[in-house]
Amino acid sequence: MRFALLLLALPGLASKLVAQDPFEIHVYEYEPLALGEYSLEAHLNYMTQGTGSRDGTLLPTDHQTHLTLEPTFGLSENFAVGWMFLNAWEPGYTAQFAGWRVLPHFYAPEGWHLPFRLGFVSEFSFQKTRYEENSRRAELRPILDREFSRWQVVFNPVFERALHGPGTEHGWNFEPAMLLRWKRKTFSPSLEYYGEVESINVRPHAQPEVHQLFAGGDWNAGPVFSINMGVGFDLTGRGPGVILKSRFEWDWRKGGRP
Repeated sequence: MRFALLLLALPGLASKLVAQDPFEIHVYEYEPLALGEYSLEAHLNYMTQGTGSRDGTLLPTDHQTHLTLEPTFGLSENFAVGWMFLNAWEPGYTAQFAGWRVLPHFYAPEGWHLPFRLGFVSEFSFQKTRYEENSRRAELRPILDREFSRWQVVFNPVFERALHGPGTEHGWNFEPAMLLRWKRKTFSPSLEYYGEVESINVRPHAQPEVHQLFAGGDWNAGPVFSINMGVGFDLTGRGPGVILKSRFEWDWRKGGRP
């Protein structure tokens, strides 16, 4: 299996590319919010290894910390909208507001009886060039979510591109993400995979790839509160090395958390 091969690979230490956004390391699941329902997520991520000096407008990434606050509000049974407020801190610099994003969420009704639960989230990002060389980006994220009695498998075939900045010449990138979770009552262990293939529609096609694997899990700490934690490893020598990630989620639904 591919996951077994990935686990045997040694993590690289170079920092040329980043497969997963350091402000939000998360595989999106099928989580519709009806009108009057809302959630709040806090993403706290720490890069233990990264660049030691500035790269153009970008600050060094070594020991950089990222905090993202993400409120989401349901507007109908199958549509919600969320916002992200990005914050970052690099040793030697003051903590800074790094930008914001808006995220419309769409979900296919389960009454359609598809072989998997289907959703779609688009993301429009407006960031400071100290933390992202492209100040505006767009992302298209389909959600394919399938649950079994003891397992859950989620796949996000993400397409992303820069709208303003030097990355616009690369066109669309393909950034697949996958979650495999062993469902337990209190703590559910999981593996998450994140990849990146650059320039799928601009020559030269299929630029260098990045692959990252995160091992961790989810703790259901209460009826509305859950915690996700994990440690990630770069598997190609092109990513940022070891990353510590966490997500704290408060989910207020009329019928309780699913």
